[in-house]
Amino acid sequence: AKAASLSVGIVTTTRLTHATPAATYGHVPERNWETDSAVSQDALQQGCTDLAQQLINFPVGDGINVAFGGGRTKFMPNTLSDPEYPKKFGERRDGRNLITQWQRQHPQGIYVWNTTQLKNLTSAFSGSVPSHVLALFEPSHMRYEHERMQDIAGEPSLAEMTEVAIRLLNRNSDGYFLVVEGGRIDHALHSGNAYRALDETISFAAAVQVAVDLTS
Repeated sequence: AKAASLSVGIVTTTRLTHATPAATYGHVPERNWETDSAVSQDALQQGCTDLAQQLINFPVGDGINVAFGGGRTKFMPNTLSDPEYPKKFGERRDGRNLITQWQRQHPQGIYVWNTTQLKNLTSAFSGSVPSHVLALFEPSHMRYEHERMQDIAGEPSLAEMTEVAIRLLNRNSDGYFLVVEGGRIDHALHSGNAYRALDETISFAAAVQVAVDLTS
């Protein structure tokens, strides 16, 4: 898609470095290599890179245009506390802050981590729209839908993220490719929690409806 000059987006309720979203941009022999501290020293010495780095340094075209999900701490150094949960720290032991690196690589791009910032972004649709947006709404996975309103800083729904992503990506006259994952359906099923699994499925259905309404 990038080689064909399309815009590319990823939207998920899991960490952006989790298996399904990572499959759109990453190449690793071990799905848990989400950040450098999860990669063995031997692998690092052989030049292997973690998934968070691969997302930020996507080598084709101008990189991933839209990436919405969780997983902030995978991109933050272990000396830096989370902006929403001060007692949580980044997981990177290489000292890199991949969020600031992304901002340097895309000076016209916008990074957001809460609902207010996302809404401020959507208010700009009538004017110039950023070509790149990175949104990391939680240190790890995003909250289950029925817990979402309890979030300290506010989290958008999957449908809201899908709408913003499509409105950003469809500015490219060549078209776009967008992956949308309701990843917490699977997590609820792993936990044997039928209510959460069904509730997350309803949330995903709402996102599908948004996509149907906004596309031909």
